[in-house]
Amino acid sequence: MTNLSERLDKPAKPQGMLGIRHLALFINDLETAVGFYTQIMGMRIEWQSDADNVYLTNGGDVFALHRVDYVPQAQQRLDHIGFVLKAAEDVDNWYAYFVENGVKITEAPKMHRDGSYGFYCLDPVGHLLELIYHPPISKKINA
Repeated sequence: MTNLSERLDKPAKPQGMLGIRHLALFINDLETAVGFYTQIMGMRIEWQSDADNVYLTNGGDVFALHRVDYVPQAQQRLDHIGFVLKAAEDVDNWYAYFVENGVKITEAPKMHRDGSYGFYCLDPVGHLLELIYHPPISKKINA
């Protein structure tokens, strides 16, 4: 354990970090993924640098999809991608919308022990998504 004088000599942590606002995924079927995220999730294409790279946005985040022609190793896979919603009722609305649009639901909406409320589903290329109302984040973003 470091003592107080050692910690005082270290430079201060820089300010300005807004959070994780960019995510990039390897995709085999780029067109199917882009269709889902634009037509079902309502994102828009911010930039497409070439036929194998698409950058989507919801107005606040950048979600990059990069076509690959190999199957990533298990260690490269994410557990899930979380999309934060403004309010708890938005969870139910998105759930109903996804059911109506044939999105594969893996776990119905439920209240978590930390007070968050959400559900899980799969995008058409197999990524696990969580749509969640998480009070500490949702309230801060809505402020």
